[in-house]
Amino acid sequence: PGPSSAAPFAEQDAAPRPLGRIVPVPASVTPGGAPYALTAATRIRVDKGSREARAVGGYLAGILRPSTGLPLPVVDDSAGRGGILLRLRAGESALGEEGYRLESGPGGVTLTAHRPAGLFRGVQTLRQQLPAAVERDTVQPGPWTVAGGTVTDTPRFAHRGAMLDVSRHFFTVDQVKRYIDQLALYKINTLHLHLSDDQGWRIAVDSWPRLAAHGGSTQVGGGPGGFYTKDDYREIVRHAASRYQEVVPEIDMPGHTNAALASYAALNCDGIAPPLYTGTSVGFSSLCVAKPETYDFVDDVIREIAALTPGRYLHIGGDEAHSTSHADYVAFMDRVQPIVAKYGKTVIGWHQLTGATPAPGALAQYWGLDRSSAAEKAQVARAARNGTGLILSPADRVYLDMKYTQDTPLGLSWAGYVEVRRSYDWDPGAYLPDVPESAVRGVEAPLWTETISQSAHIDRMAFPRLPGVAELGWSPAATHDWETYRVRLAEQGPRMTALGIDYHRSPQVPWPAE
Repeated sequence: PGPSSAAPFAEQDAAPRPLGRIVPVPASVTPGGAPYALTAATRIRVDKGSREARAVGGYLAGILRPSTGLPLPVVDDSAGRGGILLRLRAGESALGEEGYRLESGPGGVTLTAHRPAGLFRGVQTLRQQLPAAVERDTVQPGPWTVAGGTVTDTPRFAHRGAMLDVSRHFFTVDQVKRYIDQLALYKINTLHLHLSDDQGWRIAVDSWPRLAAHGGSTQVGGGPGGFYTKDDYREIVRHAASRYQEVVPEIDMPGHTNAALASYAALNCDGIAPPLYTGTSVGFSSLCVAKPETYDFVDDVIREIAALTPGRYLHIGGDEAHSTSHADYVAFMDRVQPIVAKYGKTVIGWHQLTGATPAPGALAQYWGLDRSSAAEKAQVARAARNGTGLILSPADRVYLDMKYTQDTPLGLSWAGYVEVRRSYDWDPGAYLPDVPESAVRGVEAPLWTETISQSAHIDRMAFPRLPGVAELGWSPAATHDWETYRVRLAEQGPRMTALGIDYHRSPQVPWPAE
C-alpha cells in the first residue's frame, strides 16, 4: 500500500516505487527489506577487464548523472562493497541472452547477467525503479531510492521489435537514434527499418547509384525525401548495437518498388521508367519477374546491404504484390530467397511469403487482422507447422499508425481504431488458430509513415501503445492483466514527459497530473 492521501506531497515523493511496478512487468519479483539510496559516495562498479560491462556502466552513469548531480564514477571493482554493481557471470546460464537478476538493499544494488544484453535490460529496470525525474537532463531534488528486494527476469519471446517506415517520409539519423533510445527503455531488441517503397529509396547502393539519388529524392506529399549514405546506415547500426538492438533492413519486393522502377528503366518489363510517386496508394508496382536484369539488381542490393548489416536477418517484404501474378510471385521468391542465403542472411518476409515456399529458417511477419479470412490464417498456420517462425504484427492490434479513435489527427484507420487497451489485450502465444506458441518468435509494432513526418508524430502514435507491445513480448503470459497494466502504464506518463515524449493521453489510462 502507498502512503495515505493525507501524507505531505514531499513525503509521498520520497517513497520508493514498489519493486517491479514497471513496464514490461518482470517475470519474478520478491520485494522486501529497506531501499537503497544513491548518494555522493555511490560508485558504479563493474567486472575488471569487461569492456561490455564497462560500456553498460557508462550508459547508466550517462542517464543518472544529469538529473541526480552525483559524480557516479564507473570503476573496475567487482570485489568491493556498496554502490551499484554490474556483473557478468558465466555460471548464470539460466538467465539466457537477455535475462538479469536485480538485488537491492541498503548496502547497494547488484545487477547480475549471463550476457551483456542482460545487464543492459537490467539497467532499464533499475532506471524505472527510480523516480521519473531521473530522466531529466537538469539537476532534480531527489531523493533517489530503489526499493529493496529481488527481481529475476527473462523474456517470454526472443523477438521484440519496432518497425519504422523511413520510405513514406524520410527520418534523419538523429531522429532514428532518438527512437532507438526510446525503444531501449522498454527492452525492445529489434529495429526493423523499411528502407524502400513506392515513395522513396532510402539507402545508398554503390552499384545502382540512381536508387538513392533519384529514387530517394522525394516522399509522400512531394517533400525533399532523403537517403542514408553507407556511413549513415553504419551509424544507425552502431547506435542500435550500443542499445543491444539488432537492425533488420527491409527492401520490399517485388511490389512497393516504384522508387526503384523510376530510377532504372531496365527494371520495367516495357523498359520505360515511370515517374516518381508521392501518393499513398499501394499494390500498383512490380519488378519485372521475367527479366534477368531484375536478379542482377536484387543480387547487388542484397550483397551491399548484407555487407553493412551485422545482424542475422534481411527482410524482403513481399506484401501487397497485387500487380504480380501468383505464378510470378512464387517464381520470384524462389529466385530471391537463395540470394539472401548466399550473402549469409536469413529471410524475413511479410506473411504473404507463406503463399510461396519460405526458405528453411525463414520468418514470416503476420500483419493480418482479427477478421482476416480463415484461409489466410490457415496458410500461415501451415507454414508455421512446417517450420517457418512467425513474428506477430496484427494490424488491428499493433500497427502504431492506426488512429486511436476517429478524432485522432494523425494516422490511418483501414484496420480500424486501435486504442491502448486493444493494442495490449491479446496473447501472441494463442493469437493464430492452429499455430503452436513454439512457432511464435515474438511481436513487432510497425509504424508506417504516410501521415507521420516528424519525431513529435512518432511520439504521439508510438506512445503509449508501444510499451504494451513490449510487455506482450517480454512478460510471462500469467502476468497479463489490463487493470494492473493500465496503472503501471499511467506511472510511465511522468517518465515519458521527462524524456520529452509528447505521448497520447488516452482516456483509458488513469494518468497522474503532471
